[in-house]
Amino acid sequence: MGAFLYGAALQWKLDIRSRAMLITCYVVPLLFFLLMGGIFTTVMPQMRETLIPSMIVMGVSMGALIGLPPSLAETYGSEIKKAYQANGVPLFAVLLTMCLSAFVHLMLLGIVILVLAPVLFDAALPKEPFRFLLALALFILVSLGMGSILGLTVQNQAKLTMLAQMIFLPSIMLSGIMFPMELLPKAFQGLGRIFPSSWGYRLMQEGGVCLGNLWYLLLVLVISGSVCAFLLKRRKPGQP
Repeated sequence: MGAFLYGAALQWKLDIRSRAMLITCYVVPLLFFLLMGGIFTTVMPQMRETLIPSMIVMGVSMGALIGLPPSLAETYGSEIKKAYQANGVPLFAVLLTMCLSAFVHLMLLGIVILVLAPVLFDAALPKEPFRFLLALALFILVSLGMGSILGLTVQNQAKLTMLAQMIFLPSIMLSGIMFPMELLPKAFQGLGRIFPSSWGYRLMQEGGVCLGNLWYLLLVLVISGSVCAFLLKRRKPGQP
């Protein structure tokens, strides 16, 4: 356990130095928050009630779907994986340390938005912070599960970036964080409900922690964990 925590702490430090993780987990989400937070609350003052969950959904989705997969693909598709194997480190432990590191970064991002939004944009704070943080943690885990599948499946960085963007953009545009889902055509509303971002957004809203919003995220978490376990099991020592 101590070795695992040491590896997670080391990975967290490496991620801080990673330009890709820094940009996708902090720089771009916070710039988007600072820019769009002012625009949203000026054009639609009622968005102060949902500004925090909407900005967090965007930031977490970017970090998990665009930031994590390239790091996984680089690790599992290069000599780095062989170095881990030569030292007796199980492949699943590498995935867990990278996900744990990304989880901490995305939780920090969520807390920063949670603290700054009321100060900068008079956004409404959650009335039950503990439930809100639990909902945030679950949404991060589900998003990291999806990002892990991408990183373990696609080794080509160019294809991976394109595929990640193809999942990220509709998950944000159709999740309801930019405008109410009721304004979309019914076909787009149904498509939006496929993405966990729409469920995470509802889960983090006031009174949103309920079985009706939890079941889909829990299902996706179990499926993504099972798929990741299957993908890692298929990898033989020395296999790219």
